[in-house]
Amino acid sequence: MSAHYYNVDINWSQDRKGMMSSPELNDDIEVATPPEFPKGMPNIWSPEHLFTAAVSSCLMTTFLAIAENSNLQFEDFNCQSNGKLEQVEGKFLMTQITLKPTVTITDEKDYERALRVLEKSERACLISNSIKSEIVFEPTVKISSNKSVVV
Repeated sequence: MSAHYYNVDINWSQDRKGMMSSPELNDDIEVATPPEFPKGMPNIWSPEHLFTAAVSSCLMTTFLAIAENSNLQFEDFNCQSNGKLEQVEGKFLMTQITLKPTVTITDEKDYERALRVLEKSERACLISNSIKSEIVFEPTVKISSNKSVVV
């Protein structure tokens, strides 16, 4: 496979915020320094949120592809994620991303396969494989009869 490129443009607007866009996409995203930093701004996407979102959304899209290729029937997928920012040796780093995906299936016999697809998705996620942050993976497979099994 040849290289692919993804273009992102950032334009400062005022204070500690700007607008992020891409010539390949329709929507712009307002981005800012998070409120934990001096002059940071609440309620606006930060680089730290976007970093965490990149890992979480990559897990989802990888899961969707692998589930389709595996003929896994599922009703729902969602993923809660948490990015941990720490100062290490004088530098700020995103040291850990916790991913808590939940897949809802209709048939209990698909439990083990759903879990394997989730685990394979985590191992194949290109964003997770491209970063040095620790990935903590806490999958749940839920059966639509509202029974849930946490692994």
